[in-house]
Amino acid sequence: MKNYVLFDPAEGTQNLGDYIIMEAITKQMDFLLNGNFVTHFSTHTPIARLYQNFRKNMASRACDNADKKFICGTNIFKNSLLRLAPDWNINYFNIKYYKDSIAIGCGFNMNSKYMDLYTKRIYKKILSKKYIHSVRDERTKKILEELGFKVINTGCPTLWGFNEEFCKEIPTKKSKDVVFTLTFYEKNMERDQFLIDTLIKNYEKLYFWVQGSEDYEYFKKFKNVNNIEIINPTLQSYKEILQRGNIDYVGTRLHAGIYAMQQKVRSIILAIDNRARDMAETYNINALDQNDLEKLEQKINSEFTTNININHDKIEEWKKQFI
Repeated sequence: MKNYVLFDPAEGTQNLGDYIIMEAITKQMDFLLNGNFVTHFSTHTPIARLYQNFRKNMASRACDNADKKFICGTNIFKNSLLRLAPDWNINYFNIKYYKDSIAIGCGFNMNSKYMDLYTKRIYKKILSKKYIHSVRDERTKKILEELGFKVINTGCPTLWGFNEEFCKEIPTKKSKDVVFTLTFYEKNMERDQFLIDTLIKNYEKLYFWVQGSEDYEYFKKFKNVNNIEIINPTLQSYKEILQRGNIDYVGTRLHAGIYAMQQKVRSIILAIDNRARDMAETYNINALDQNDLEKLEQKINSEFTTNININHDKIEEWKKQFI
């Protein structure tokens, strides 16, 4: 039996999108993880306190004895790790736990114009030089290659399960009801009120899923929301509403939209940041830019197909190095 370590963004998170990513990763990596011992460490919280780094402990033993270690998804890489980043609690004192780690579907969050020397040194200390890393976009691939690593752009693991046959099972016509999301950290009252009003006009019943910790408080600020049913902030509750049938997804949360498509639900993702725009351009997800909101009603009532463009050969090439 082998030992594997997953540096897990779904531990200690207030964004259920991280659970969606980790569910996809564990499913796609089942060929390797199944039947073996897997330890999860949160990327959001420190693996060990400073004083714990000077003697052996459970975390150091798990990481030292791991056959392989994986950094799992999200926009985890940064241009500067000198800036406090709550989604990756890493510093020069705890990088030993990450030594020789392999990236799975990771992206890059440009939190600074240039990558500083401190950050470059950390990446060169923790990332494996033996294995090929999986990233979810060309920009991240280019950055890691410039640092000297072997990289394949596999796309986000949440998209790996899509193929032509699966996409054909996703409805093309508007459903009776809709579930939607909002994003509290990208507030735009005018945009999101227009979204809500458009959905009320075009669907019989509306459901709101709370993906982020402050999404519900943001939701309560809008007009005409009294008859909207709230879906509990769990992945299971969201899955249940998606699987009831005759329902669409429309919203600003990227991974909520991808998860809906995984459940064979017709989805329109409102692109409010570069992640959704990049994935729409590269992988052909059905997204509408926030600057084109006047086209939303037409999009809802039109007939369209889902045709995710993912390169399965690259995914298999990346997986084969572990077989």
